[in-house]
Amino acid sequence: MSAASRTPSLRRRLLVATVVVLVLALVPAGWLLGGLFREHVTQQFRETLQVQLDQLAAATQFGADGDPVVDNARMTDPGWQRPLSGLYWQVDGPDRSAALRSRSLWDVNLALPSDTLADGAVHVHEVSGPQGQPLMVLERSIHDAAQPQRVWRLAVARSTDALQAAVARFRTQLAWSLLVLFGLLAAASWVQVTVGLAPLRALREALDAVRANRATRLQGSFPQELQPLVDDFNEVLAQNAVVVERARQHAGNLAHALKTPLTVLSQSADQLARQADPQTVARVMAEQVEAARRHVDWHLARSRAAAQLRVSGTGIEVLPVLDGLIRVMHRVHAARGIAIELPTIGRPGSDPPWRFAGEAQDLQEMLGNLLDNACKWARSRVTVRIDGVTNEGRPQLRIVVEDDGPGVAADQLANLPDRGVRLDESVPGAGLGLAIVQTLAQDYGGRLELRAASAGGLAATLFLPA
Repeated sequence: MSAASRTPSLRRRLLVATVVVLVLALVPAGWLLGGLFREHVTQQFRETLQVQLDQLAAATQFGADGDPVVDNARMTDPGWQRPLSGLYWQVDGPDRSAALRSRSLWDVNLALPSDTLADGAVHVHEVSGPQGQPLMVLERSIHDAAQPQRVWRLAVARSTDALQAAVARFRTQLAWSLLVLFGLLAAASWVQVTVGLAPLRALREALDAVRANRATRLQGSFPQELQPLVDDFNEVLAQNAVVVERARQHAGNLAHALKTPLTVLSQSADQLARQADPQTVARVMAEQVEAARRHVDWHLARSRAAAQLRVSGTGIEVLPVLDGLIRVMHRVHAARGIAIELPTIGRPGSDPPWRFAGEAQDLQEMLGNLLDNACKWARSRVTVRIDGVTNEGRPQLRIVVEDDGPGVAADQLANLPDRGVRLDESVPGAGLGLAIVQTLAQDYGGRLELRAASAGGLAATLFLPA
């Protein structure tokens, strides 16, 4: 099983997250709305009972003997008169027995809780009435002004069946409504995810086209959130194409360049087989081996530079590399006593610490060739200077290597970095040093400039990304 099949898709993750959020939002919302509705209708139910309790109190009068009498004519609701209608009233005496009751109670007394009622206080109870009906009861106490010690309890009760049925009906309708809302929101989320992820499907199709060699870059119209990714990927593809093309050219150039040395070596081997002059043949073979080695070095340097067109990371400090190369040059050219001067600016503790945005091996290759070339031609002194410049808004290092040698004619400066160019055959070298420096600098987006130095020699200025 592949890793892609084990990992949930982005579409599934978004839909599952949406469903979970909807459930977490709608279930509490339904519970809260149901509770609010029940509380609202219960409050209305209680207020209606309160009005009926006040009506009962207004209809109750005390006779000469101090006993209460209810004027039924003032009890206008027909439910008071219909047996077991669900609407009842009752008057309890001081001994908690039912003294009076509505016709709707028929021959049944309400069993009221034995609690103490303060003057003007209204108590609410839920009890069972006739035939087990659930009732809500409101009660209060009254007394005759002439006999304040005799307290009577007035109670009105109403069946809560209609209340409970209304609450149940509302909750059912609410549940169906929330379920429909859940379905609509889930469908809307599915449409949103499908439309939102459509550019990713188009991006995948564009990648498949590149993989199948039907296209060389990602093609299509993408939203602004994906366009930077597409542009970066197309840039990587373009760079890869350049690297591949350069590698193909280098391989072809190397193969072509090695044909001549190999042909000469083959002919020399034939001459040895025919017992020709061994010294002449050995010299020719050594020259051709050296030529082949120069070509290999040249193309290896170019291939390494092509593979490092874009360098990531923090780069490398220039001064430690220069210090190491200067120590090497002092040993290599010790017999000539060449002095190499390097300013202290940029060293640890100074500002700024110059850094090259590239590979350390390439920096050593470029600076090593410049220093070696300067030391070969210098009479007594080589000077190295480093500072920073800005090119098209990007920081660059400027490294100048000067010698006090005989210099180069102005008409020869332009051709000096060409591969294999040597102005003096008496000075050892292969004519590739400046060519390699120029190639590496160009591949990093820099350049090599040659001019006459103030001391009379050659000044090589190397511009590199900082």
